Amino acid sequence: MFISFENHGQNREDSRLHVAIIMDGSGRWAQARGLPRMEGHRAGRAAVRRAVAAARERGVGVLTLFTFSTDNWGRPEKEVAELLRTFEDFFLLDAMEFVSRGIRVTAIGRRDRLPDSLCEAIAGAEAACEGHAPLHVRLAIDYSGREAILDAARRFPQFSDASAESFAHLVTGAESSAAPVPDVDLLIRTGGEHRLSNCPLWEIAYAELYFTPCLWPDFGPSDFDTALREFGTRHRRFGRIPAVVS
Repeated sequence: MFISFENHGQNREDSRLHVAIIMDGSGRWAQARGLPRMEGHRAGRAAVRRAVAAARERGVGVLTLFTFSTDNWGRPEKEVAELLRTFEDFFLLDAMEFVSRGIRVTAIGRRDRLPDSLCEAIAGAEAACEGHAPLHVRLAIDYSGREAILDAARRFPQFSDASAESFAHLVTGAESSAAPVPDVDLLIRTGGEHRLSNCPLWEIAYAELYFTPCLWPDFGPSDFDTALREFGTRHRRFGRIPAVVS
């Protein structure tokens, strides 16, 4: 199944969508079943695999998964440790399987506070599939949209090209020789909440927002399709309106 939304892009060369997902509700999913919260996060890992497969089948170009924010360090220490181990298992196993299928997997966010073993697993997956791929999956780990913009602002004076594009390079973490990641077209949040939670703020400036009560571990291809169909009904003007012909 391939879905094209060429009329929804911002006049960029690659018309494939950039979809971002705030994956919320895993802990509540587990608690509703009388299970430890960590069981919900493990079930959420399976939902990530389904989302990646669905994105690839539907011709999505970039899939950004908002996984662990800087604020999540305030959760119980045991839960944080279990989450970090789950991320490591993902990059050692799931990500390498994706890479073998021609999918690029990277991480955005701080790495100085992550365990060395997790950083090594991330680096291994990133090195295994460098450059262009039909689908680029990005996991935001220890990520803050505000901090990303602030860090870019600190480094921006070093750039001679004071343009929005060069600033976007810094915000999105792109190498100076690489094109920045396209803006987010569609932002999905699961779990029923209606807030952005410090997600990639620069990239969602003109994103269409879609909120669903579906808890993340239950999110599947049909839910992905529902969000895409809703996106397809939106008329994106990017602040402009067509000229009136008299």
